[in-house]
Amino acid sequence: MKISRKIGIAAFALLFSSFAFTGCIKSDKEIRRMQKMEEGVDSPSTEAELKEAIKKYQERVNDVQLANSQVGIWYKLLATRYLDAKMYGEALKNFQMALQFYPANQNLYYWTGVCASYMAHASLDFDATGSTTERDNYLNLSETSFLRAISIEPHYAKALYSLGVLYVWELYQFDKAIPYLETLCNDQKRDTDAMTVLAAAYYGNHDYDKAIAMYDKIIATTKLESKKAEAEANKRIVMDKAYASN
Repeated sequence: MKISRKIGIAAFALLFSSFAFTGCIKSDKEIRRMQKMEEGVDSPSTEAELKEAIKKYQERVNDVQLANSQVGIWYKLLATRYLDAKMYGEALKNFQMALQFYPANQNLYYWTGVCASYMAHASLDFDATGSTTERDNYLNLSETSFLRAISIEPHYAKALYSLGVLYVWELYQFDKAIPYLETLCNDQKRDTDAMTVLAAAYYGNHDYDKAIAMYDKIIATTKLESKKAEAEANKRIVMDKAYASN
């Protein structure tokens, strides 16, 4: 009975992974034996034999590449399912696995950062030790993930916004947030959510004039009365603070 191509590819990928990660192949003799078993290639010597061996192993490499690509896609799909179910810890594990197959995918880094941020909120001090190490580690992972996404795609709006929120509302590193949020607001001229976070960053960094100007921009831009009222209230707070400091 013929084994289907998909099963054969998956089986070889599993075999390949076990060799790669557990070091099962220990000698040239074993390598030659596997060559002969897999492709009927023993020790090619003539030009014709070498060309035939290259052809056979190129097909095998293509099979492994296809299998690994599919496995990476499955990890992404599984991570997304967990994300949809708000199971952020499981989603994070699977995004991590997907990144092993797609280490230059900005979306995977972005979602890794999102999940890590949620897990930071879930990292409560259940044993009352006073330690914040677990929370801090998740926040650090979230930060580095967003930064990696932006390094791949500098104008990645969701990553710029999320990094700004992280710096302003979680880490209180207002000066770090400002350049990323300014980039986002320059790209997205009517994004009042980004403007709100940027205004808060200016305020936290004691740039009161810039914060007031940003709230004025929100008031002039938004069509939502609730958002306009919120901006006006925040502007008054900043103005009071600015006058008190003079």
